[in-house]
Amino acid sequence: MSPRRIAGAAAGISLASLGLAWAASDPAPADDVAVGGATTVYATGQNAFSFPAANLTDPERTRFVIGNSFFKRNWVQAPASTKARDGLGPHFIARSCGGCHTQDGRGQPPDFARGLSDQPVGLLLRLSVPGRDKAGGPLPDPVYGDQFSNFAVNGVKPEGSITIRYEAVHGRFADGTRYTLQKPVYGFKGLNYGPMAKDVMVSPRLAPQVIGMGLLEAIPEDAIRGNARAQADAGGPIRGQVNEVWDQPSQKTLLGRFGWKANVATVAHQTAGAFHGDMGITSSLFPDETCMPRQKDCLAAPRGAQGQQPEVDDKTFEDVVFYTATLAPPARRNADDPQVLRGQQLFAQAQCAVCHRPSYTTAEGPFPRLTSKALSGQTIHPYTDLLLHDMGEGLADGRPDFQANGRQWRTPPLWGIGLIKDVNGHTRLLHDGRANGVLEAVLWHGGEAQASRDAVIRFTAEERAALVKFVESL
Repeated sequence: MSPRRIAGAAAGISLASLGLAWAASDPAPADDVAVGGATTVYATGQNAFSFPAANLTDPERTRFVIGNSFFKRNWVQAPASTKARDGLGPHFIARSCGGCHTQDGRGQPPDFARGLSDQPVGLLLRLSVPGRDKAGGPLPDPVYGDQFSNFAVNGVKPEGSITIRYEAVHGRFADGTRYTLQKPVYGFKGLNYGPMAKDVMVSPRLAPQVIGMGLLEAIPEDAIRGNARAQADAGGPIRGQVNEVWDQPSQKTLLGRFGWKANVATVAHQTAGAFHGDMGITSSLFPDETCMPRQKDCLAAPRGAQGQQPEVDDKTFEDVVFYTATLAPPARRNADDPQVLRGQQLFAQAQCAVCHRPSYTTAEGPFPRLTSKALSGQTIHPYTDLLLHDMGEGLADGRPDFQANGRQWRTPPLWGIGLIKDVNGHTRLLHDGRANGVLEAVLWHGGEAQASRDAVIRFTAEERAALVKFVESL
């Protein structure tokens, strides 16, 4: 009996739909299809990224539904009649977690069809100046902080607007086929608190899909450090590095796993940081508003929770962390298709699998109360080494982040990449969405990945199509 597919059912609307989606009698699929082991769901369509791990208990599914509610529903400006969801801002870029991660999926830059006039929501700009903060991380711009906020509550000025223009980058494959890439150039206008620092560094960050984060958190640290050792021992150009970052929940430096520069160690820190920076919602981990000293209207704005801190209480926060940690990766599709199998061979031939390591076996995450035991002991296939790599000048942002330099990016997991169009209606990839689809993403690779890119340049049209077909099956 083939596993049942889930297409179009809304996640988080009832326990019945969540709890009865996977029956124990369903046979275990092949490992290369069940990318999340027993947590894997067989889902396609718009809700493919929104289901809980298939092996959660019923009480855990209840907790998942509660976390889902606070992840996806909008927060409101204070003062409000309720203290459960007030405290938005004063500055923000989204009104909910789901505002950036629509359907638990991927954000995108403004649409070309609209003339790039819309302000981005799922794309944010990090800011910093040379130097390090007390935790060893980036030093924020003294006027606008560490993240630019282009929206604000009533009575407070937004920090300004983001501008984006694109420059064409032309090239051709070895068979003569031409291609054109679009390189984004970022700027600001209407700055409401004066100029930024002259030496400010700007880094664009696109909101990625949030599936499988608890599984990535449960990959043993030795396995990730082992990736770096193996690449160094191989003696080739690929030499990934770990990032060592401050983790606010554990109050110590840990190995970075999340974020485009592996600048976050845990799902809890990632969640608290998003509440704080993206929505202006304080928590016990980040109790102070993001207002900078020059932003007097921001500092004077009413606080949420009827003036009581934090604006998101610990229980609600932990339920959102649990929700994020237990979102399941959807199974591979068309794994036995001859074109997909050929693409898999080409993926290995081009050395893509050196950085996009296929599989691991999970252990236990750092905060057992914020995740599920069901995520432990799973053979998973995320296709990442979770290391930093020099990706060349074409992708460089010039902004350090802990041990990451201005040319390094973390290898992103590839699971679910073929479903982004179903979930979010686009195929914008890489750290700022500049690549429209898998092949364009490959063409932007440089630095340590230059040889892999050059191998793809030499592929025939049929081979390029097979490579894309394989990656989109993941």
